[in-house]
Amino acid sequence: MEGVGAAVKLDLAQTTVREVNHFLQHELGKEPAGAVEILNPAGAHNIAVGLDAPVEVHIRGHAGYYVAGMNKRATVTIHGNAGKGAAENIMSGVVRVKGDASDGIAASGQGGLLVVEGNAASRCGISMKGCDIVVGGNVGHVSGFMAQAGHLVVCGDAGAGLGDSLYEAVIYVRGRTHGLGADAREEPLTDTDRATLAELLSAAGFDYDPGAFTRIGSARTLYHWNTEHREAYG
Repeated sequence: MEGVGAAVKLDLAQTTVREVNHFLQHELGKEPAGAVEILNPAGAHNIAVGLDAPVEVHIRGHAGYYVAGMNKRATVTIHGNAGKGAAENIMSGVVRVKGDASDGIAASGQGGLLVVEGNAASRCGISMKGCDIVVGGNVGHVSGFMAQAGHLVVCGDAGAGLGDSLYEAVIYVRGRTHGLGADAREEPLTDTDRATLAELLSAAGFDYDPGAFTRIGSARTLYHWNTEHREAYG
């Protein structure tokens, strides 16, 4: 570990992820610190998980699975790509991926903002429960599956099965959608939607016209079990 006062540098070529996370979770708040830099991540898994402090963390390179998982209050920037499950169950704060992200990002996220400047793979934002996600590029298939609350903004194209079994989350797509999932439908874009998009795009650092997006919402036909069809399930 290097750094005095304003800056701290943690080198994963010289220490372990466990030691880095222990410092971030338990030691960082004991004395004033500026931005924390994690060097040589080399695709390691579980970097900067479980943070619960208003700190700024920069991961200088590619991160593996579950980077910044369960984030609260912290601002975490990955200066590279992120693996499976980035920002899973994010509670608050901001997680930003400067490159591309793998599948299942921000799954079950309850709050905060996840920004992916590149593309995100399949199942982006599954079961999200109130977080916001902004993807600068495309998202893969079955993104927004069973999303309950929050917003998923896709500035590129969306893969097949978008919003399958959607609840009360709202999805906005600027590009082409390659097929909606069960119970998802296109809906008119309202002034409230435009204001929400403008705010999220600004926070993410993207300069797109909110009016160029298509709103995807829930048709709400899967909310209740229909006893008339019970024989079909044996």
